[in-house]
Amino acid sequence: MIEIAPGLAIPEGELRFTASRSGGPGGQNVNKVATRVTLIFDVGGSPSLSPDQKARVRERLATRISRDGVLRVVSQRHRTQAANRKAAVERFVELLRWALADEPTRVPTRPTRVAKERRVASKKLRGRLKQERARPVSPDE
Repeated sequence: MIEIAPGLAIPEGELRFTASRSGGPGGQNVNKVATRVTLIFDVGGSPSLSPDQKARVRERLATRISRDGVLRVVSQRHRTQAANRKAAVERFVELLRWALADEPTRVPTRPTRVAKERRVASKKLRGRLKQERARPVSPDE
């Protein structure tokens, strides 16, 4: 079981892993060994998440979820498959925690009297500058 939040854990059976050859450093090893790990999680088909949680994950991780409702997390930072698998799971947990976290409610505030006065003063100054830039009116007209 992978602990996401208190009261929410996802069984490892819901996660699929695929391995492929990784780019980056590693010498000849990089051409022979499949160390890059892709974690695949079906958000829509997960029995561990409630419908509200699924909707929230889909909304907040929309750029990372495919049209099929599948979340993919790739790790190729390390030189071993085991280390990349562990890193992918850690990143998956971070993403789900972030997606399921409650956003703090915004407390509406009002600008202070001094801030309002400063704003009006700057607007008047700007208006005066523009007024001075205008073509002078001759007394004949």
